[in-house]
Amino acid sequence: MRKVRTSSRWQEWRWELEDVVENEETFGAEPRLLHRDAAGERWLHPGFPVELFRTDGEGYFLNLSSPAPCFFVLWRMEEEPTVADEPIPRPIIVSLSYHDAGRWLDAQETVEQVPAPPDVVEWMRAFAEEHYVPEPRKRKRPESFRRLEDRFGQPASVSTHKKYGGEN
Repeated sequence: MRKVRTSSRWQEWRWELEDVVENEETFGAEPRLLHRDAAGERWLHPGFPVELFRTDGEGYFLNLSSPAPCFFVLWRMEEEPTVADEPIPRPIIVSLSYHDAGRWLDAQETVEQVPAPPDVVEWMRAFAEEHYVPEPRKRKRPESFRRLEDRFGQPASVSTHKKYGGEN
C-alpha cells in the first residue's frame, strides 16, 4: 500500500494499492514500513493467501476474459493505530475472482485492482479450464407466447366484444 500526496485542498493524502507480490519468508508476518519521505509512504502487508475454488470457476473465467486479468484487494483503514503513528490501510483479502470483487463492491467496500503477472494468469487459466463449465443457455420463449395475467397473477383474457352498452 502506498500513501500519496493529492492536489486537493481538502485531503492532503490518500492511500492506494501499489502492488501484489509473491510472499517471501523474509517479509515476516506483520505490516512494516518500507519507505517514507516527503512524497509519501510505502507499506508491506505480508501473508495473504490467494486460493482458487472450484465453485468460482466463472469468476476466474471472467477475470481471464478481461483485457487485463488482475488481483482484487479489499482493504480498510484501521480504526486505531497499531503499527504506525496514525491509522494505516489494512488489506483484508486478495482474490482473482470477479464475483468476489463484485460482492465486495456491492457491500460498499474499498476494492482496488492491480495486474496479475503472467505466471499467475496461466495458473488461473489452467484452473478455470479444468473446473469451469459454462451453464447451457436456456431458450427464452417469445413474449407473444407468455400467459396473460392481471396484476394479481390471475389469468386474464382480452376480447374485442363489448361487454356492456349493447350492440352498437
